[in-house]
Amino acid sequence: MDHDAVLLEAVRVRRARLRSAVVYGPVEGRRAVGDNVKRLIGSIILAAVICAVCVGVSFVLSILAQQQRDREAQQEQRSAPVSLIVEVTVA
Repeated sequence: MDHDAVLLEAVRVRRARLRSAVVYGPVEGRRAVGDNVKRLIGSIILAAVICAVCVGVSFVLSILAQQQRDREAQQEQRSAPVSLIVEVTVA
């Protein structure tokens, strides 16, 4: 290659890098911001999934507890007349 063309290309690349550094900041800072944004988004998504799981588990446990209370109430209703008969005969 021509030495002048190589020199001009090197100067062009250097100026582009300097322009980017002035506009966007140093490369390390740009990379850290990009990585931190990815971590922030990932953390938000993970927190949303954890919250959804907690709400789902709470919902299912609430339904199961309600069903258990309903079953116990039905059993008490069935057993209540029998206990009255036993008390009357004993007395």
